[in-house]
This record gives sequence, structure tokens and C-alpha cells, in this order.
Amino acid sequence: MSDFVLNDSDTEVDSDEELQEAFAKGFLKPGLNEEIEKIEKKFMNNVADLKAKLKEFELKLPWVETLDLVTTVAPMAPDVALQMQQTALRRKNIAENTKGKLAYDPTQDPVLNEFKRENLIHRQAQAAAIDGIKRLKELNIPTKRPDDYFAEMAKSDDHMQKVRKNLMSKQAAQARTEKVRQLREQKKIGKRVQIDTKLKQIADKKQMLEQLKRVRKGKSSDLDFLEDNKGKNMSRGNPKNNVNKKRAMKDKKFGYGGKKKGSKLNTRESTNQMEGFNSSAKKKPFNPKSKSFKPNNKKKNQRPGKSKRNNAKR
Repeated sequence: MSDFVLNDSDTEVDSDEELQEAFAKGFLKPGLNEEIEKIEKKFMNNVADLKAKLKEFELKLPWVETLDLVTTVAPMAPDVALQMQQTALRRKNIAENTKGKLAYDPTQDPVLNEFKRENLIHRQAQAAAIDGIKRLKELNIPTKRPDDYFAEMAKSDDHMQKVRKNLMSKQAAQARTEKVRQLREQKKIGKRVQIDTKLKQIADKKQMLEQLKRVRKGKSSDLDFLEDNKGKNMSRGNPKNNVNKKRAMKDKKFGYGGKKKGSKLNTRESTNQMEGFNSSAKKKPFNPKSKSFKPNNKKKNQRPGKSKRNNAKR
């Protein structure tokens, strides 16, 4: 039995009853209700033509121009193997301690697989680099840049100055941000210390009041806490404990300030003050003709007067 064809040339318009009958029998299918001829595609593996085409565009260059290498994977380092084991163990503990408690399969772990993949790429590149340097040395090709090598930069000095200036500005901004953060942290620490000190003072005051209440009620006769509190207050409020040496030297040199003009003039109080005056003491005579200008300086061979000399001549 052939498939039902909707667009048949014999029937121009089908009634609803005929369509329902065809759908019930399974003749109608979704899509275009026309029979389409299927063409099977044949795949061919023409090895000879492929090899001929490969030889056509293949470049026969020396190895130095291509540097192609086919090597095995380098051995894994012991510290990398230990790190991989630790990572697998940590991932296993995380998976087993979750709410679901699913069985851990290291082959299905994306994190561990990514780590292994990167390690394989690194080891493959390491083996290729070792083999390539060895072959270059055999061909007497230098692999290191000489000390006196000079190469012109691809970018101009002005461009590099702009890059350097941009980097310096970024570093300065980072340093400024770090300094602001440190100042903010120091401010928080200082505020915390201030709050702790205030709380400690409140606790000490509360403890002293409780002890004083016990003494008033007669439950205790120990008053040593008053002496301790007095000593704390004196040590806290005594300015002599914190002596500023610079201030002390300036006070010693220049005094404590105040009025300087007319400080040596006599006043009523200084005039009436007779503590340093001694009326019984005799004043020593002063002889200005003497060479030493010392009072009561008598010469041993003093010349006699004129009357005495005339009497002596008689």
C-alpha cells in the first residue's frame, strides 16, 4: 500500500471526512506529506589522491626553519606529584563533607582534571625545550643573546615615557590608597583602645564603690583599695612623670615667661624688707690712692708728717 499523498493530481480538494479517515489509518504524518526519494551518500577514502595533494603543497625546509619536535612527556617532579595528591585529598574531603555526601570520583573532578591537564602541557613543553636546545647546540646555533647585543625598540622613547608615567601614577594611587587604609585601621585601633580604657575605668570605679559599700555596711574593714585608687589617680594626673626635656631646657635658659621690664625696680615691699641689712657692722674705709684699691691697706714704712719731721730736726 502506497503512502497517502495530500497533493494528488486526481483529487483537487479532499473533504474533512477523508482527511480524518486517512489520519486514523496512519497515512498522514507530520511535515510534507509527499514521498521524497532518499539518496545515500557514499564516503570514499582516496589515499593515493590525498598523498599526492600533500606532496603538492608540502615544503621541504631544513629543521632550523620549522623547529618541529615530537617528544615524549618529561617525568613529573616529586613536589608536583605531592601537591597533586594533596589537592585530590582536599577535594575528596570537601566532596564527602557536603550535604549530599556523594562518592568522590577523581576522574570526574573538573578542578583536578584541569590541574593534570596543565601539568601535562608543562611537561610536554619542558621535554621539547630540552630536546630542541640539544639539537641547536649540535648544529652550532647560539641559543643565548650576547651581552653586547643591541636591538632597536619597536616603540619610541616618548611612548615608553608615557607608559612609565602611567605606571608611576598607578603605583602612587595604590600607595595613597594603602596609606589611607592604614590610617583608617590606626584610627579604629585608637578608638578601640580608648573605649577599652573607658570601660576599664568604669569597671574599677564600680568595684571600688562595691567595696566601699561593704565597708559602710560593716561587712569588711579593709581600706587598702582607697590607697591603691589614690596612687593610680596621682600617677595618672601628675605631670612630673612625663617631663619634656626640651621644655625643661628652655625654662632653664629663658625662664617661665611673664613681665621682664622693671623687674628690678624697688617696690614698697622690697623697701620695707630689712632682712639683709646689718646696722652694727662697721664700714671699712676705702683709700682710692692706694695701688691695690683695697680698704684698710696700711703700708709698713709710712712717711711721718711735716710737724714731726721739723721737731725731729731740732
